[in-house]
Amino acid sequence: MKRSLTRLMAGVATFAMFAGAASAEKIIIGHFGNPTPMQLVASSDALQQETGWEIEWRKFAAGTDVIAAMASGDVVLSELGSSPLAIAASQGIDLQLIAFSDVIGKAESLIAHNGSGIAGIADLKGKRIAVPVGSTAHFSLMGALQHEGIAESDVTIMNMPPDQIAAAWEQGVIDAAWIWQPVQSEILKTGTLIIGADQTAEWGFPTFDGWVVDREFGQANKDKIVAFLKEIDKANASYLSDPAAWTVDSAEVQTLAAATGADPAQVPGILEGFTFLPMATQVSDTWLGGAAATVKGTAEFLKAAGRIDTVGEDYSGFVNAEFAEAAK
Repeated sequence: MKRSLTRLMAGVATFAMFAGAASAEKIIIGHFGNPTPMQLVASSDALQQETGWEIEWRKFAAGTDVIAAMASGDVVLSELGSSPLAIAASQGIDLQLIAFSDVIGKAESLIAHNGSGIAGIADLKGKRIAVPVGSTAHFSLMGALQHEGIAESDVTIMNMPPDQIAAAWEQGVIDAAWIWQPVQSEILKTGTLIIGADQTAEWGFPTFDGWVVDREFGQANKDKIVAFLKEIDKANASYLSDPAAWTVDSAEVQTLAAATGADPAQVPGILEGFTFLPMATQVSDTWLGGAAATVKGTAEFLKAAGRIDTVGEDYSGFVNAEFAEAAK
């Protein structure tokens, strides 16, 4: 009898285990594949344990692809750049910015091909510049042109995803590119950095990557979204506490390189091109408190540049700080 009871309990436990696995909600989380601290979260099972989700981390080449995936309902949580966020919000896609993944600096920059004759923004006239159109890099490029007083018609902007930019660069069919890592490091081998997004931000064209969530999904899964942000905050804190410890041979850098395919030797330098904000800082008036105004300003710029048709009166409905507030 005792043996039968033991077998019965073992069977019940096995059934419960499989039933739990079968009932786990599958969530697709989008990201851009940058070697940033969030890759530590994507490379561990801590988030799965905290949320009970079955998670697929899906890499996107550009924000326009994220917008399409979220509009279709395929993806409910993702990284999204500030410029694509303004486009999505202006189109009425039901998402909310809940946190900043990173603030973009020299991680996105204009690189001129050696021998192109480009030594500054003024030299871009008549040149062929590759950039993923609709991305934060594109926004920075347009901002730089405006600041210099160069009309978009004075240059040839070539819409290319990152991998195509690398190939076109090798073939010599483009003179410059505004692009992010790891392509940036690759083309810098035969190119020169002209200007980064840190400079265009000072000129009034700030860019960032944010975490956005489908509004309905976020409200239905508040505790799990907070758990997600806590894991992201923990990973960022690990870096911010001692950036110098993230050396080529460190476990953290090796994990980021393995997750993204980046050269480990380049990862420490890539990390320096971003600013990572603690969640306690993000909830301030400067950041999430001012995000709606930043998104609207970006949308107004994009409309003036002919990239979108309309600008909303108020973008505050597309920003929700309650998750970050609970996660700080």
